[in-house]
Amino acid sequence: MAIYLDYAASVPINAEVLATFTEALTVSGNASSTHSFGQTSRMMLEESREQIALAVGCDRSEVIFTSGGTESDNLAIKGLFWQRRGEDSARNVIVSAYTEHHGVIDPIEWLETHEGAEVIWLPVLENGQVDLKALENVLLDRANEVALVSLMWANNETGVITDIQAVTALAAKHKIPVHSDAVAAFGHMSTNFADSGLAAMSITAHKVAGPVGVGALILSRASKVTSLIHGGGQERSVRSGTMNAAGAKAFAHAAELAVKNLDQHIRHTDSLLAKLRESIETSIAGARFSRADAPGLSMNAHYTFEGLKSDGLLFLLDQAGFAVSAGSACQAGVARASHVLLAMGRSEDEANACLRITFGLETTAADIDAFVQALVPAVESARQAN
Repeated sequence: MAIYLDYAASVPINAEVLATFTEALTVSGNASSTHSFGQTSRMMLEESREQIALAVGCDRSEVIFTSGGTESDNLAIKGLFWQRRGEDSARNVIVSAYTEHHGVIDPIEWLETHEGAEVIWLPVLENGQVDLKALENVLLDRANEVALVSLMWANNETGVITDIQAVTALAAKHKIPVHSDAVAAFGHMSTNFADSGLAAMSITAHKVAGPVGVGALILSRASKVTSLIHGGGQERSVRSGTMNAAGAKAFAHAAELAVKNLDQHIRHTDSLLAKLRESIETSIAGARFSRADAPGLSMNAHYTFEGLKSDGLLFLLDQAGFAVSAGSACQAGVARASHVLLAMGRSEDEANACLRITFGLETTAADIDAFVQALVPAVESARQAN
């Protein structure tokens, strides 16, 4: 029987959420139409917006529906940059880190190449945490030139958690907006937008057992962005296009369940993580837990294994019936060294020898036992092949 241990890539859709989504898809009417069909869709959309706002800890007007995390990241980063530079041409600097998801790195590099932005990539400590002292120094030196800071709340590969409130406190001294990719964090740790000090936060449904293709940018009422998409002026004129009311309904249900079950989820996955770590570290030599002592997501175990390559190990584990990954699932299926580990100062060999095991409420202790039983010979075989 196949065992799914790749929850960080996508959480299997919840049965209740699937039922909600299926029913919502039968509702006819464009949510922008004035007739009763359209207004039924509009009501469903707005109720979903309210539900997500409660789950995230924000005002309902701050929920901007998108197609997912990548669009939300692009909208926040490009939109804040263009808005800020339009208000003050001196604000041409973006501050971030190379441990970010490519949904953040790539639009920043695009702005650097095509819009003349200057990018300051913050150093990262060996345990994967961003050097906040370096951020403080950058802001002290160049605050008048910085358009925005973008740092993720929890790393999608290693699970390392960033102290976002410390980041926003530093930026607030200079009135600099902060965006956070919270795609990996939301639903797996406490992420209250109102308490965070953030200007913008990206989330998506399929990371919390909702459907693929719907997400949100949580954009504070005090923040303005230049829109990427122009058209009918939907979503505060920030994201034009016919609204996905059915997707919003399913996302809202998934978000509500994720927050409701969060404490149980953390307790359960924390016990699984402890069990997995003990089993791996007592049975496999040359296994290194990637985030060391850094605070991290309880559902994420990221390792490097000396003397092998990730692709070979993944193949062997897949053949044994286990779905795991080497890192982000968003690299178009191309095997490459982990940019996150490279940013943490690891060697090319280590960055090519990683494994991410992630799990959820449905994962059992027996699943972990079965996985480790398959992992031990798989590591040995992958090392021999290498």
